[in-house]
Order: sequence, then C-alpha cells, then structure tokens
Amino acid sequence: MEKPRSPGAIVQGFGCLLLTAVSWGLNWPLVKFLLTQMPPFTMRAAAGALGASATFAVAAWLGERLLPRADQWRPLLLSSMLNFTSFMAASTLGMLWLSASEAVIIAYTMPFWAVLMAWPVLGERLNPTRLAALVLGLAGVGVLMGTQPIQASWAKLPGAAVALAGAVMFALGTVLSKRRPLALPPVVSVAWQVGLGSVPLALPAVFERPHWDAISPPVALSVVYLGLVPLSLAYLTWFRALRVLPASTASTAILMVPVIGVFGSAMLIGEPLETRQFVALALTLAGVGLAART
Repeated sequence: MEKPRSPGAIVQGFGCLLLTAVSWGLNWPLVKFLLTQMPPFTMRAAAGALGASATFAVAAWLGERLLPRADQWRPLLLSSMLNFTSFMAASTLGMLWLSASEAVIIAYTMPFWAVLMAWPVLGERLNPTRLAALVLGLAGVGVLMGTQPIQASWAKLPGAAVALAGAVMFALGTVLSKRRPLALPPVVSVAWQVGLGSVPLALPAVFERPHWDAISPPVALSVVYLGLVPLSLAYLTWFRALRVLPASTASTAILMVPVIGVFGSAMLIGEPLETRQFVALALTLAGVGLAART
C-alpha cells in the first residue's frame, strides 16, 4: 500500500523531477556534440570519473560517511549497474546500429516498463489516471519522433535489442530503488553509483585513441558539465524524487526528457523546430499534469 504524501513532499518531488528532466534532456545535444569530438567511451569514462570525484568531495565536505556498511555493497552494485551502467552503455552501443532518433524512441519506453513493474513489485495499481498519463506522455514521444519511424531490419536488430535492454534495466532499477532504497547518505549513494557504474564504461575506453592535444576549451567545459550535472546532480534529484513520489508517477514525468532534448538541440546546436515539437510538448505536459494528481 502507498503511504499518504504531504503537499510539501509532492512539490519537492516534482521540483526534483523538473531539475532531473532538464538536466537529462540537455544531455542529449551535449553528448551529440561531444561524440563529434571524442571517442564515445572515453567521453563517458572521463565524465563519470569527474562526476564521482566531485560528488565524493561534496559528501566529505558535508560530513557524510563515505564507506558503505558491509551489507550495502551488494545492493549498491546492483543499483549502479541498473541505474547507471545499463542506460549509459545502451544509449552508446545502440547507436552503432540505430540512428539517434530510433535509439531515443526505444530508450523512452522505460516509463511503460516501470509502470508495469511497479504494480506487482510495489503495489502501485495501474488506475485510469496513471494509464492516461502514461499514454499521453508516450504519445508526446511518438509525435516527437514520428517523422523518423523505426525501420525494422535484421541489421538494426542488435541495436534495438541493446536499447530495449537498457530501458528495461533502468525501469527495473527505478522500481527496486523505490522498494528498497539504499541505506546510505544521499550524496555518498550517488557518488558510489556513478563511480562503480562508470567502471564497465571505462574498460572499452582502453582500446580507443582520443586526441587529447586537440581537445578545445568548449569540449573540456562540456565534459565538466556532463560529469557535474547530468551524471551527478540529476541522479541525486532523481533518487530524491523516487523517495517521495510513486515510481509510476516519477517515470511518467520523466517523459519530459526527450521533449527538452529536442528544444535544447534547437537552442544549443541549431537543429530546426517544427510544429510536431510543440504538439509533443503539449501532450507530454498534459501527461505530467495527470501524473501529478495520482
């Protein structure tokens, strides 16, 4: 059974979700820019190492206990792999076979899987309001990407499988994080998850050959932003939102991410805006508004 939530907790939860969605949405055009400047896993590993280091420094400054208890290592490792490694790896590897738009379509089926898992695992029943919110949010994503439908072919199957696996694993991590939150201080929890989750992403980077002497200040600043905001601060606000909101509600609200990504791409890297972007925004915000009432 879900516990009653105070109005203050609901406002705080949706404030955290808004910050998360904006951070992760702007992450897409930023990563698109960085992939033209650096090898993919080198970029992921560098940002992850920076994010983990900065978050550990903040945790130490706040006086949080840095070393987890012995009984927390297993759930910490599981959470790191599901909530961080799986999605970061899937969004990178999937685009070896898929276009960026195709990968995004599959990646943001995550709320659908989270809502389905939240019913048996958390007892969050799929009531008509939650179902309508999910449908509106997914419709917004569909309109957003509708001009570039997925072209099914055997050649694209590996990418589709990888992207779908990442979406399902992130959804599972979302539900499990809600069911059994880590018994760690909040900043330390994010620091360990980003740090441990970045290790598997760093292994392929060993075989890449980045040209460090060609890294310009804008590229370096972009990596710093990627490490400090989407990979650190946004994860902190995401896990906080999961503590005070139903997993199904939080997952539906996160459908704002692809819409913000498209508008961010228009502002930051000059991609064109069309009517469908505004229709997608209206549908997604309607879904988020319904989710806020559940």
